[in-house]
Amino acid sequence: MDTKKSKNPGSRLIPVLREGICVVQMVLFKELRSLLTSKHPGRDPLSVSMLTGAITNELFGTVNSEEKFQEFRRTNRADIEQELLSLAQELPSLTAALTDALRIQTLCDSMEDKDSAKLLNHAAEIGLLIQAREVPLPSTFMTMTRSLGDAHQLIIAPAEISQEDDQGLVQ
Repeated sequence: MDTKKSKNPGSRLIPVLREGICVVQMVLFKELRSLLTSKHPGRDPLSVSMLTGAITNELFGTVNSEEKFQEFRRTNRADIEQELLSLAQELPSLTAALTDALRIQTLCDSMEDKDSAKLLNHAAEIGLLIQAREVPLPSTFMTMTRSLGDAHQLIIAPAEISQEDDQGLVQ
C-alpha cells in the first residue's frame, strides 16, 4: 500500500496543479507586458518587464529576494498598486483564469500547511476575484490551463487526473 498516497491524496497532484498556475502566470506576464508597453511608450523595455514581473509576483505572493528586484519594488510601489487595481478592467479576459489560479494556489498551499488566503483577499479587494465563481476541480483547472496555454502558444503536456484526485483536493 502506498502510504504516501494515503497520508495526502493530493500530494502527487499538487506539482501538476502548480504547473498549471505557472501557465496562468506566464499568460498574465505576456498580456500585461504588452499592455504596459502600449500604456507607457516612454518606459524602456527592461523597466516594463520588471514592472510586469513585480505586478505578477505581487498578485501571486511571490517574493524575488534579489536586491535589484527588491529595490525596484520599493521604488515603483505606487505603479505596482495602480496597475493591480486596473487589472480586472484592462485584462477582463484573464479574470476567470486568474481567479481559478489563485484559488487553486490557495488549495495547494493549504495542502502544504501554508496559508495564502491573504492573496485571495487582496484579489477581492482590487476587484479581480470573481466571487461567484466556483472553485474548479483539478481536472477542470488543468483543462482550462491547457486551453489557455495553447491559445497563447505555450505548451503544457496533458497530465492524467483521476476522479479520486479531483475529489480529494477540494473536499
